[in-house]
Amino acid sequence: MSKYQFTESNIYLPGSDIPKNNLGIETPDLLHEVEATLLQQAYTRFITELDSSVRFDENYFRSLHRDTYESLYEWAGLYRTVDMSKGSSLFCRAAHLEQQVRRFFRELEQEQYLKQAADWPIEKFAERLAHYQSELIALHPFYELNGRITRLFFDLIAVYNGYEPIDYSQALAEGPSGLNTYIEASILCVQHADSSRLRQIVLQGLQRTGMD
Repeated sequence: MSKYQFTESNIYLPGSDIPKNNLGIETPDLLHEVEATLLQQAYTRFITELDSSVRFDENYFRSLHRDTYESLYEWAGLYRTVDMSKGSSLFCRAAHLEQQVRRFFRELEQEQYLKQAADWPIEKFAERLAHYQSELIALHPFYELNGRITRLFFDLIAVYNGYEPIDYSQALAEGPSGLNTYIEASILCVQHADSSRLRQIVLQGLQRTGMD
């Protein structure tokens, strides 16, 4: 069964956690490999396309999901229409999702999409990145691949401001509990609106371009 719980959804192959896909893949390892390849290609493309005209708004965010995965999934770039939870973490109710996503991007726009962060202290940049990333984690707007697209989105904001993509490698390594530090931080974001642990992860992973 899927790692998510939901009221009703037909995006998965029956009795599995494998989403129906355009390539007819039915094995998780192969599907994850294809997803990883598509994401790597997306990083190259979107980083290359970054310039001063880019607006990190809702349309851009949705385009990341759509353009990265539309060759694989029909629902790429589409918001979910069912309530979803993972473990004891309930994500934003589907009925309120679009309204809350719009609120999120209005707030981000008020901070100029963090496009002025190149001159900020790194601690301030990490705090704002973690604050907004925490919000998107709790919203969980898409059926699948939310974490990867959310990290891509904020990696692009980091690159725009003269940083390398955020290094999450330590945080994504599985720990003794079977969870990784990033998932543990995400649970705090969803259940307690607490981005403090995520802020530590982001701060640890930020490095300016060209620095050793």
